[in-house]
Amino acid sequence: MMQTRRRLLGGMALAIPAAVLPLRRTAALEPPPETTTVRLARQPIICFAPQYVFEELLRAEGFTEIRYVDVAIQATDEDLGRGQVDFASSLTLLHVIAIDAGHQITIVTGVHAGCYELFAHNGIRAITDLKGRSVGTLAPPLISMMAAWVGLDPRKDLRFVSDSAANPLELFAQGKLDAYLAQPPEVQELHARKVGHVVLRTAVDRPWSQYFCCALAGNREYVARHPVATKRVVRALLKAADLCATQPERSARLIVDRGFTERYDYALQTLTDNPYGSWREYDGEDSVRFYALRLHELGMIKRDPKRILAEGTDFRPFNELKRELKA
Repeated sequence: MMQTRRRLLGGMALAIPAAVLPLRRTAALEPPPETTTVRLARQPIICFAPQYVFEELLRAEGFTEIRYVDVAIQATDEDLGRGQVDFASSLTLLHVIAIDAGHQITIVTGVHAGCYELFAHNGIRAITDLKGRSVGTLAPPLISMMAAWVGLDPRKDLRFVSDSAANPLELFAQGKLDAYLAQPPEVQELHARKVGHVVLRTAVDRPWSQYFCCALAGNREYVARHPVATKRVVRALLKAADLCATQPERSARLIVDRGFTERYDYALQTLTDNPYGSWREYDGEDSVRFYALRLHELGMIKRDPKRILAEGTDFRPFNELKRELKA
């Protein structure tokens, strides 16, 4: 028998405290956070789900004022670097590009591995078949990496349509583009509309499935001034990722009821398809190094990976928590 909305919410109310209790015991053994306020970026991207379900976990860590601030996807790292928000999720490679550009951000943990799918028309069965084709995407650096990985020159071999005003997803749906690199909820929309076929999924296809697709970064000053608070944010996020992995139905309902997305079915599909519990298996530094190397090879960043890691990352809390949470 299907659960009613009230029963689902009631189940969530019981599930979150069960995860919170060990956090409270752990937090009691640590110094209190230097601040009890945290501001988080709010973006219309479902795959950032752990950032949207961990409010109770943050409260268990000692935060009393938790705010979500609307930010434009294209300006996430700029707003983060200026201190308009304290933490924000984004593609790991976009954080790397922002660090290279001088934005004052620090990557502190991975969020999950895999969420993008490459859809195609016209007999395209592999990325090598994209040579001379048109590709729509809101993430040109990622599809450029994919093309370069198989020996294509993305600047010469692909025709990009990446301006959101042109609505490349709809152009692809109409058959006016050969391929489209989609992120949630675009992935779920294209599947629901039965548009094209999937050529690649970053959740399962190597090498993309071996690294953190998305990562959480903090404002550099906040991270430096508030190391205890930062560690508590990271711990809450990792526990929230576990909730997304083990209780996807309840987590999806919570995301919808808190207004982060409208479609429960799309949210549930995202949580089911993507490996949120796999943070235990991934290395944050390796992920940043991988993307920084690819971006450097393509001439998209100037700094080498060692500088990016030294100047724009702090994975000490993440690595400590992998041990503390018996990862």
